[in-house]
Amino acid sequence: MSAVAWIAVGSLVAWVWLLLGQGFFWRTDQRLPSRAAPERWPSVAVVVPARDEAAMLPVSLPSLLAQDYPGPVEIFLVDDCSKDGTGDVARALSVRYGGVPATVVSPGEPEPGWTGKLWAVRHGMALARAREPEYLLLTDADIAHEPDSLRELVSAAETGGFDLVSQMARLRVASVWERLVVPAFVYFFSQLYPFRWINRNTGRTAAAAGGCALLRTEAAVRAGVPDSIRQAVIDDVSLARAVRRSGGRIWLGLAERVDSVRPYPGLGDLWRMVARSAYAQLRHHPLVLLGTVLGLALVYLVPPAALVAGVLEGDAVAAWAGGLAWAVMAGTYMPMLGYYRQSLWLAPLLPFTALLYLLMTVDSAVRHHRGRGAAWKGRTYTRPEAAPDQ
Repeated sequence: MSAVAWIAVGSLVAWVWLLLGQGFFWRTDQRLPSRAAPERWPSVAVVVPARDEAAMLPVSLPSLLAQDYPGPVEIFLVDDCSKDGTGDVARALSVRYGGVPATVVSPGEPEPGWTGKLWAVRHGMALARAREPEYLLLTDADIAHEPDSLRELVSAAETGGFDLVSQMARLRVASVWERLVVPAFVYFFSQLYPFRWINRNTGRTAAAAGGCALLRTEAAVRAGVPDSIRQAVIDDVSLARAVRRSGGRIWLGLAERVDSVRPYPGLGDLWRMVARSAYAQLRHHPLVLLGTVLGLALVYLVPPAALVAGVLEGDAVAAWAGGLAWAVMAGTYMPMLGYYRQSLWLAPLLPFTALLYLLMTVDSAVRHHRGRGAAWKGRTYTRPEAAPDQ
């Protein structure tokens, strides 16, 4: 066989393994587990870190104020040194809509060694603990919840005995680039962190979705959160690892009634979103970056290239192996496209989207080594992840 044929066969073997041996990552059936209303509804404090979110809050905050949770609940929104009047907007919305009591605070600039978001979370959690809540709902300022969202999360945690229940909010898919890139973002995340592996009691894989994470307070204390993950850029994965390492039970799935309202209309917006943390995900290690680039090329770029090369050069093995690998790839992507209510005709375009992610990851590494690091809302973090995320 030719060298191209051998590489194509290698890609096909990799896809067969991904299809059957990577926790069935491509399935989208991991939703909130079986649950029942508890006999007594535990108290909950909702912690919302917000930096320059004045445009998002009119869409997201009313959904939290309107929660129909039967037990005691209070919102703590932490204005993280915003320059757009985030705090004032939050106070005005709280007065206008009423509902769940809300407190808005501004802790000032973070101390050295803290990322801004986790510094804000720390202050929100400190205020919440004065009320001695049994659960903490950590949710971002761009996340909108259906009225029963908190009730369903608590029911799942109480029924299953989970210390951390998180849902990956359904991201917005309105623009052409969002349709092309956003479903793939969740697809790649689930491939890296198969939800089934995360949700096994004996599993070692740990991850969470920071936009909607219900955390048992005693588990947070046991895990030393957020202090133990204070430098983490990828705070949701670090949170899950800390909880699991301390003996807690975690669960992660796709959301049905929790949505992100943040728009990413252009490729540049999505590029910055991915590049912000891609190299941190690789632990800032050049060899891991090299392996990731080669792996992405073998798995996603080789199949269409081998098919075209095989057809042009009359190499039947390369063409068949490349074509089959591409077909398996597209087939595994279809459930995620269905979840996002997108056309299944986008599935064959996954190699192009993977190429974009490959370039975003390389750009993330270039930014890091040029001293620009991970940027978030005007702040740049150049230091590696804290120890819990190593």
